[in-house]
Amino acid sequence: MIVNNRHEGSASHHEEVVGVVLAAGFSHRFGPQDKRLAPLPDGQLLLASIVSQASKAFTPLRVVLRSDDETAALGLPHATPVLRVHNAEAGLGASLAEAIGLLEKDDALRQVNAAAILLGDMPSIRLETFHMLQRQAGQSRIVRPSHAGRPGHPVIIGRDFWPELRALQGDEGGKSVIQRHRDRYHEILVDDVGIHVDIDLLEDLLKPRMPLP
Repeated sequence: MIVNNRHEGSASHHEEVVGVVLAAGFSHRFGPQDKRLAPLPDGQLLLASIVSQASKAFTPLRVVLRSDDETAALGLPHATPVLRVHNAEAGLGASLAEAIGLLEKDDALRQVNAAAILLGDMPSIRLETFHMLQRQAGQSRIVRPSHAGRPGHPVIIGRDFWPELRALQGDEGGKSVIQRHRDRYHEILVDDVGIHVDIDLLEDLLKPRMPLP
């Protein structure tokens, strides 16, 4: 179902959403440098920029890191709330599954109804896009932005579907969950090309027109 960016039906009221920044991957295609430390055109480091932007929209927020990562070494504030996963080498799906399991055990998040799954290499999503998606979120809804006929990121997944996320393996993302619940899936039309912009290769940093939020 595709809707515009107005509130729709039961989603017109605010639902508390936890932002989950996935940043435990190894990004071998990027090269030997740790992609998370790659400098953006404005001088900010990639992961630090994304976490800073996400924190303006999502309270609470969690950053998914490897078990041996240090926040300071990644340019993140010491107080950054972190979910440490031990299965990152198995792929994005495995990291997401482990992270969701940790969210479910966190007493501080008992009132949270949905999780916004943000990728740690997408620095150009606008703050207003986060807010639009947040307003549409709900415990039994899957919400995703769409621009120019293509869905993008982040995806906000209601708590009802977290057990299915916990079952993900390897590089399997949330696509299978969406396919099983098309009646609960909503695409939100946004005027934000940043929902499609990721930093996959080193040369992606050199694109002169890469939009910044």
